[in-house]
Amino acid sequence: MKHRLFSKTAIGMIVAGATLFTASAVTAQPMNSIADSWHNLGANNSKTTTPNGGSPANHSPATGEICVFCHTPHGGDVSAAVPLWNRQLGAPGDYTRYSAAGTTTFDAEEDDIGSVSIACLSCHDGAQAIDALINAPGSGNYVGPGQTGDRQAWNGGQAMLGADIDPDGSLLEGIVQNLGTDLSNDHPISMQYGGGGVSGSGGTFSTETTRDKDFTGRTPRLITKADGSQYEVVLMAGPSSNPTVNTQFWIERGDESQDATARDRSDVIFYTRDYTPTAGGAGQAAGFQPFVECGSCHDPHNVDNPTFLRVSNGIPQTGDLATMFPLAVNDAASGLCLTCHDK
Repeated sequence: MKHRLFSKTAIGMIVAGATLFTASAVTAQPMNSIADSWHNLGANNSKTTTPNGGSPANHSPATGEICVFCHTPHGGDVSAAVPLWNRQLGAPGDYTRYSAAGTTTFDAEEDDIGSVSIACLSCHDGAQAIDALINAPGSGNYVGPGQTGDRQAWNGGQAMLGADIDPDGSLLEGIVQNLGTDLSNDHPISMQYGGGGVSGSGGTFSTETTRDKDFTGRTPRLITKADGSQYEVVLMAGPSSNPTVNTQFWIERGDESQDATARDRSDVIFYTRDYTPTAGGAGQAAGFQPFVECGSCHDPHNVDNPTFLRVSNGIPQTGDLATMFPLAVNDAASGLCLTCHDK
């Protein structure tokens, strides 16, 4: 596995996708469950438009199932750090990483694209149709990882529908829906958090600060909401039940809706890799390190916030956005960015 020297930079572009949800581009419908969201690709999708305002919303007429487009109870691909994945995964070398931009301010290390991110990209890189499943609905529709066969034959020729879908069934180029395989213009993933230097064992930090002081560390700091109220954010570590991981890391958002002693879905979470510094990583600690992945900022099952963000980023609680996301909390402006970036 190769490591690349990576750095901090004040990047907030991952949240730019929230601007896609404008009042003029969508029909206001409340999102109270995954069935009400754009991640429901089944025939009973309640959405009338795509996130970009196209019509109809992306969906398959071949099945009313919801979970099957990502998960399968049997025969999934276990090479990604996600449960029972029902899609063929790309290879780490298929992607151009953020380091290709050549920025000179990097001070963390970038690893191969993997972990949960490579599962997200199996839909969002546009390399295959979004109904190309390993174990599709119905008997006899299993085409296992690495096997040859038509993963779309199960739908009887009923192509995916939606204004954002190419005739081949893959997502069209877009800001969020299809990131492509060139990730150099997207928020970096598969990179050490905070410049590295954070490690722990069994829930105890062995190094107590990030190498880059412009990121949230062990010392709590305050974020101020639009209404003037404040809450603390602090980097946390806890024991993991996974013996190959040992430690889990997250940034605790200490507002009234959170459990301040445990990682929960609206905290910003990191994905642990057992890290060995390269020659270019002098001074960085070896051991279990927190890495930033797609799932750090996005929760594919979170229907509270636009673009499935873990933190709302201060969306306005008025108009269509307030109707569509009735469970969203009007957080601080750029609250997601400021949870990690100490600016």
